Amino acid sequence: MKRDLFQLKQHDTSVKQELTAGLIGFFTIVYIIAVNSLILSEAGVPLEGAVLGTILTSFVGCLIMGIWANAPILVVPGMGINAMFTYTLVQSMELTWQQALGVTVISGLIFTLIAFSTLTDIIKNAIPDSLKEAIIIGIGLFLMLIGLENGHLVERGDQSIIALGNFSDPRVLATIITLVIAFVLFMRNVRGNFLWTILLGTGVGFVLGVLPEKANNSFSLEGYQEVFGAFTFIEWTSLPFLIAVFSITMVVLFENIGLTYGHVAATNRPEKFNKAFQANGISIMLSGMFGSSPTVSTAETTAAITAGGRTGLTTITTGFLFLGVTFFIPYIQMIPANAIAPILIIIGGLMVQNIRNLDLRDLSEAFPAIFVIVMIPFTYSIADGIAIGFILYVILKLSTGNAKRVSFTLYVIAFLFLLNFIIHFAI
Repeated sequence: MKRDLFQLKQHDTSVKQELTAGLIGFFTIVYIIAVNSLILSEAGVPLEGAVLGTILTSFVGCLIMGIWANAPILVVPGMGINAMFTYTLVQSMELTWQQALGVTVISGLIFTLIAFSTLTDIIKNAIPDSLKEAIIIGIGLFLMLIGLENGHLVERGDQSIIALGNFSDPRVLATIITLVIAFVLFMRNVRGNFLWTILLGTGVGFVLGVLPEKANNSFSLEGYQEVFGAFTFIEWTSLPFLIAVFSITMVVLFENIGLTYGHVAATNRPEKFNKAFQANGISIMLSGMFGSSPTVSTAETTAAITAGGRTGLTTITTGFLFLGVTFFIPYIQMIPANAIAPILIIIGGLMVQNIRNLDLRDLSEAFPAIFVIVMIPFTYSIADGIAIGFILYVILKLSTGNAKRVSFTLYVIAFLFLLNFIIHFAI
């Protein structure tokens, strides 16, 4: 590999720094293999096939992003979208999982056509800065919530939605100790601090006896034969199929706009947005072919960027580590939640810092932004939070006599989001 392939000098980075960032990004997002596979299995996808589909989708997605966009953006099946795949498309709309994969392929094709056209810039420029910043902040709060939940620092309350976890629980104690370690390492700017957090957090988990039980059963590759290329376009003209294509396309399009914009901005390389967005579209289309739900530029990318990732070498490193998991699937869950949760909490907090960029003096700008920030974690859905904010933005501009300040494109986007809600709740 030539050293200038990824323009390391121009990005003020090194091979070691990129490999370390890719490793850290991998350990931060590797949970998606187990979680995504289990959700897909509830749609009827064979579990072994779902696992390998998730791994291959993540590997190829990262490879495309790294080579085409040279960006340190991790591409894996999206949380929330996988639930939509299973619980909406299959269980509610009664599509088969093979049809749902077909929906994913078509949605990815539409996404790709948009990404390689001028529509990308038109759509991106139509979104006001207040909403762009709000998306980053909301995702940050969402990551913090996920970290707090995974570390058992918060749980579902008996008399409230969320309550503090039981501090006598060894899992909670392990998370607290690891979180303190993570903050100390991060604040002292220790190189590879997130990787040290994972290693030391695993040690803490071992001492307190909270490591996940090691699986001893063998893993079969035969189940994947039923999944690879299993997508179908049967009854593609039916109303449920068309509605499913519209809904998935809406979600992946605007979720990836927000996520990709946030990631390229974090690396001070906004010029990479278009190619990164194009890589997303191709990855989504291929995810349906490989047997997985749609991919996104995952929020956990921030961990790799914060660790120093600046080029596609970071992403490709993570991708090959995903591929390597194939041989260690029974042991992948040995890393405890307390070793990962603090990283999610810290990177979420870093994203929330963007709140300083919001101008809250204009209430017609402030309230939609606030609703995006609040509704993303409250609804546990990045897409729903974005949709609510966009719709409210148009309503408030119209009600305050500022209709001309809203682009035609944003009117269309808000209308489509509203239509998506109406169709979703009507079914």
